[in-house]
Amino acid sequence: MLFKDILGLVHIKKHLSQSADAGRIPHAQLFVGPEGCGSLPMALAYAQYVICSNVNGENIAGNSACNIKCNSFSHPDVHFAFPVANSDKIKSHAVSNNYMEEWRQFLQEQPYGNLFDWYRLIGIEKKQGQIGVDEAQDVVKKLSLKSYEGGYKVMIIWMADKMNGAAANKLLKLIEEPPEKTVFLLLAEDEEQIIQTIRSRCQILNFPPLAENVIANALQEDGLSLEEAYRIAHEANGNFNKALDLKNNNSEDLVFEKWFVQWVRSAFKAKGNKAAIHELILWSEEVAKTGRETQKKFLKYCLGVMRQALLINYNATELAYLKIHVDGFQLEKFAPFVHENNILDISEELESAIYHIERNGNSKLILTDLSIKLTRLLHKKAA
Repeated sequence: MLFKDILGLVHIKKHLSQSADAGRIPHAQLFVGPEGCGSLPMALAYAQYVICSNVNGENIAGNSACNIKCNSFSHPDVHFAFPVANSDKIKSHAVSNNYMEEWRQFLQEQPYGNLFDWYRLIGIEKKQGQIGVDEAQDVVKKLSLKSYEGGYKVMIIWMADKMNGAAANKLLKLIEEPPEKTVFLLLAEDEEQIIQTIRSRCQILNFPPLAENVIANALQEDGLSLEEAYRIAHEANGNFNKALDLKNNNSEDLVFEKWFVQWVRSAFKAKGNKAAIHELILWSEEVAKTGRETQKKFLKYCLGVMRQALLINYNATELAYLKIHVDGFQLEKFAPFVHENNILDISEELESAIYHIERNGNSKLILTDLSIKLTRLLHKKAA
């Protein structure tokens, strides 16, 4: 991966390349950024820059054989760890090494992809992946070996916020005092999910969402018209992965939109109409049939819709980017029902449902309870 192939983030590219040129390479860095911002491509490019002794801000003039290996994600001194789970392919004790072929395919095809895209690729979308203690033991074993080419070794831990407590504690000493010329690159969307003792040992680099014009220019190069490119870029809200999904009409948000509209319509019908409660129960049963990762992602989508509706209700339309494509549903007409008197309660109930689903609660009960509470909250009057 080359720095020039990464969208935007010019200041971060410059910081990383200049610090490497000056020999200031921290042993542990934490890249924190939202989905689709490019932290994974940046980590790949930085690892290649360091390992192949490239200079002057780009991956040229270094070791050409090394660059070729890095471009195919097969360099023996670049190691990876990422969330996995047991599957039809691996029945027990799954670790990243079991999925390296799929991982290289993912990096080639979807370097801006999200966790759900990865789970779907390896067939575990109905499970909750994690970086567990088996993975941590594997990392320790890999990094105890000498560098294959005598230079740096880089360990890229993607979605480090999915690391469980046992794995984090096992890696803590290694991250604090790694072997010579060993670099850890931890990538996360929510740094608060990483234990404080690991965070305190990392140099943190924050990635912003991508600029709208950067995404639009990339979409234009991919064949879209100027108007269409800017429409999708605005809706993507700095997430290049979402922009590509919208372009290909393949976004999971399109399914979530239908679920959300069906949900709120049933909730409005349920006021004073006991029979409509059955619709909410049927809806809960239908969503509960999907995997927990899908349910969590849907509820996070709902949180986003509620926040966007609040902005529209209070005339902050320049900050509203969301568009719902379901016929007959207009976010502008829904917005007055989300206001200062219920937004905190709605957000709290959605976050509580995510929490309980993540901890293997009964999805049908959680979603039914949430639906009944949502019915009451949407009918609350504004102050």
